[in-house]
Order: sequence, then C-alpha cells, then structure tokens
Amino acid sequence: MSGTADVSSEQAFLRAMRAIPGGVNSPVRAFKAVGGTPRFIRSGQGAQLFDSEGRQYIDYLLSWGPLIAGHAHPAVVAAVTEQVKLGTSFGAPTELETELAEEIKRAYPSIELVRMVNSGTEATMSALRLARGFTGRSRIVKFAGCYHGHADSLLIRAGSGVATLSLPDSPGVPEAVAELTLTVPYNDIDSLRLVFERYGEQIAAVIIEPVAGNMGLVLPQGGFLQAVRDITRAYDALLIFDEVMTGFRVSYGGAQELYGITPDLTTLGKVIGGGLPVGAYGGRQDIMSMVAPLGPVYQAGTLSGNPLAMAAGLATIRLLQQDRVYDRLGQASKMLAQAFLDAGQRAGIPVQAAAVGSMFGVFFAARPVVDYDSAKLADAARYSVYFHGMLERGVYLAPSQLESGFVSTVHSDQQLADTVEAMGSVIAAMDTQ
Repeated sequence: MSGTADVSSEQAFLRAMRAIPGGVNSPVRAFKAVGGTPRFIRSGQGAQLFDSEGRQYIDYLLSWGPLIAGHAHPAVVAAVTEQVKLGTSFGAPTELETELAEEIKRAYPSIELVRMVNSGTEATMSALRLARGFTGRSRIVKFAGCYHGHADSLLIRAGSGVATLSLPDSPGVPEAVAELTLTVPYNDIDSLRLVFERYGEQIAAVIIEPVAGNMGLVLPQGGFLQAVRDITRAYDALLIFDEVMTGFRVSYGGAQELYGITPDLTTLGKVIGGGLPVGAYGGRQDIMSMVAPLGPVYQAGTLSGNPLAMAAGLATIRLLQQDRVYDRLGQASKMLAQAFLDAGQRAGIPVQAAAVGSMFGVFFAARPVVDYDSAKLADAARYSVYFHGMLERGVYLAPSQLESGFVSTVHSDQQLADTVEAMGSVIAAMDTQ
C-alpha cells in the first residue's frame, strides 16, 4: 500500500512539493515560522503521534484543536465505523444532524437554531452574510490578529498562518471588499467605541474570537467582552462569537459560558466534528429564520451535516459530558503554562504564558501579550529553537509562536511530567543573550 514503507520526512516533503503548493495543504504546516522540514505523520493514538519514520511524539497540536479526546478514541472510531457501513453521504437529512444540533442547543443557550456546514471558514462566512442580510448593513468589525477563516472580507489583519508567513494582510482581496471590514486592536474598547461613533449605523456585526487563539493564546481583559456586547447592543449591531476554536474547548458551553456573555450568533467547528471536517453557525431564532429555506439569505452545502462528521462529533461531545472532564483539562493546561514560566525564570529568559480551559499558549516576550501588536514583538527566533528542541525530545507543539496549544482528556500524568521535564531542559540550554 502506498505510504506504508518507512520514508524520511525530507523525502516525503520533496515528493509533496512536486504535487502540492509548498508541499502542504494548509500553509502553517510548512514550518516556515520555525524552519526545517515538517514531520509527515503516519498515525496517532491517544495523546501520541507517530511520524513516517516511526518516531513518536506527545501531541499538543491535536489537529489544531478538534481532538479533545485524543487520536483514534475507541468511542469515536466505533461511531464512525458503524456509520461507514451504513453510508458516507446521502445529500438528504439524517437524524444524526438533529441529534448533534440538539446537543449544541443544550450546551449553548444563545443558539436557538443551528446550521451545519463543512468548515470554520464556511461558518464565519455564512454568519457574516446572515448578519448583513438581517441588519441591512454592509460593514463588519473584526479585531487585529483574530483569524476567522480565509473568506475575502476576513483576511484583513488576520492572525495565524497569515502572520506566520508574513504575507500581506489581504492579497487577492478586492479593495471594495476590504473597505467593508473595519479592524481594531484586541482588548482595546476605546478604539471600538470610536469606530462605532463614526460608522455605527453602517455596521452589521462585530466578529470576535472571545479568547484569541490565532495570535498565540491571548485572553480577554476584565470587562472587555461585556463592553463589546454593550456597544453592539447600543448600535443595533450583531455580536458574533467565533468559537470555532474555543467551543467545547475552554468549557463545555464555550467562552460565552465561561465569561457570561450572550452573543447574537455563534460559529463552531473543530470539536463538534471529532476530527472530521465540520463547522456550524447558530443563534437567535429571529436571525436564523432568515436562512434559506426559511428566509432569503442563501447558504448551502452538499456535504453539510454529513453523517460521518455528525457521528464523530456526537461521540466526542458525549465523552465530554463525563464528570470533572473540564476540571482535569484545566489543571493540565495551567500546569503546562506555569511550568513554562518557571523554566524561563530559572534560565533568566523573559517569557509569558497563559491557559484557559484545555488551551495554553507561550511567548518569548518580556511584556504581557494583550493584542496582535504585542504578540508580534515576541521573539520568533527563540521560539524556533524551543520548538525544535521540544520536537527532538518527543514533544509536538504548534510550528509557530502565534498559535495555541491544546491538551486532551487522554494526556497521562507521565506524559505531562515528561513534557515539563523537556521544557526545563530546552529552555535551560538556551542562550540568554
């Protein structure tokens, strides 16, 4: 079978570059931010990855967040296997779609109706179209460094891979589209207020990652999210929480549960697919009733709500309903963040770290990271050394400082302890100059 013999990542990458742009199907996988050759992965099991040469790693990337139950969890595998035998796609409704929609509604009281799509990008793109259709307004507001997918109107001062590769803010995006997107700094409520004072009657929605996970992990400062909610209400603009990353990650009910904020629309993804491609958007019934076939705002997808993704998502969500799951996840992520801070202090190297729910993030920076500009000041070269040092010690992290890390329900105490030990060794060996 193709791809089963041991092949070095270097060989696999050279072959890939002859068939795929840059050798990868998503830019940040190319290791541009950290240098070197990306590892080609053969398999995953639990909290471990195995590459094409058989090397194993403790995985804190977890497919960029979806695998909160780890790789190939038996319950998820069983659910998908059973469904494969029944069929992979029908282009017709299934009860699985309704079951997952009902679970989402129970977890997110702000969501009264929900529409399944195939990716986070589809979810945010569709939510913005809906916001414009509902309000009759054309402008949107986003926060610098928040990444909401690669739709034209959202690739403006985006974080994540765009920042990693140092690309222009919006290559290929027409000026007429870019002009409709207003960008303000994250955690800067005064700037948002000024934008609304000038353009308020033209703004359809504010879209925000309530916990920013695509410029590294940046937490909302006290009162920030409530102020955003208050301003949007005052101007009759919609508030869209992009919880593609944070949904079922920072708590069962996402960031809106954690911080006590009720958005008008929410986008979800990652965890609700259990490792398969999925996205969703939902919210107030009066808004969602504008979506076809109930209303005039059109959105469709042949594979939306496909039974494999629904089965995997349902199995994953039901695992998360077990007692104390989020207590254990939170303890693990906080422990990793604190270990990083402690290692930096011992080595005399300035570092920052944060954790929330099952997410954590680290920066080589002297000052707290509160927005995109301060995130970009962090030492990318030092992170590259750290990344490769951890990789050599069998720990797989995001290949960019401007990304988040994730823990799963199956990371063992020993794996966490081994990770902490590796952190200390790698940082201790760094040049303090």
